This record gives sequence, C-alpha cells and structure tokens, in this order.
Amino acid sequence: QVQLVESGGGLVQPGGSLRLSCAASRRIFLFDRMGWYRQAPGKERELVAAITSGGSTNYVDSVKGRFTISRDGAKNTVYLQMNSLNPEDTAVYYCNAQISINLANYWGQGTQVTVSS
Repeated sequence: QVQLVESGGGLVQPGGSLRLSCAASRRIFLFDRMGWYRQAPGKERELVAAITSGGSTNYVDSVKGRFTISRDGAKNTVYLQMNSLNPEDTAVYYCNAQISINLANYWGQGTQVTVSS
C-alpha cells in the first residue's frame, strides 16, 4: 500500500510563501503522475499542479507564475512552492499519485493552508 504524507501547511499572511512537501512510501518515479489538489470549503476539489514521471508539469491558471511543483527522487518527495499567496488560496491541499496501468490513485491526508491577515 502506498502512503503519501503531506507537511508544510499553516497560516500565512497575504503575499507570503509556503512550501508543501509530500513524502511517498515508494519511489516516486514509479508513479505516472503526482500532483497537488486543493479543496476550499463549499467547493469541489481541483487540481493545482502536477508533474509526470517524465518531468512535464501543468498548473491551474490561477496559480501560474506563483506556484512551482518539483520533486526530489532521492527523498521520494514532491514539493509545491507557493508564493504570492492570497486568501483565495486558502484550502486543504492534498497530494495525489497515480499509476495509469492499473488505475491506481493514492491520496494523502491533506494539509491546511490558510491565507489571512
């Protein structure tokens, strides 16, 4: 069973930065894609950023230029660097990992990010 453990959430003022980490219990290059989703109260969960095993990345339009997804294979960890945060970024952020061949889809427990003055 794959485990994903997020960390790095917290309370930050508008304009501030946070870096989220997602530590996987297996080699991250075995996943076809890893990503960060978020869910704000009363809203659907949305994909924020993703990175494929080949290194391609994609972002939701609202975070382009502010957020960066990256990975460290030696640490089996994926990161989400979040800059210029605004209150609309407030949500629970979830790490996700997918393996296409068997439709496997794994989730972390989530980490709260609150942007407020």
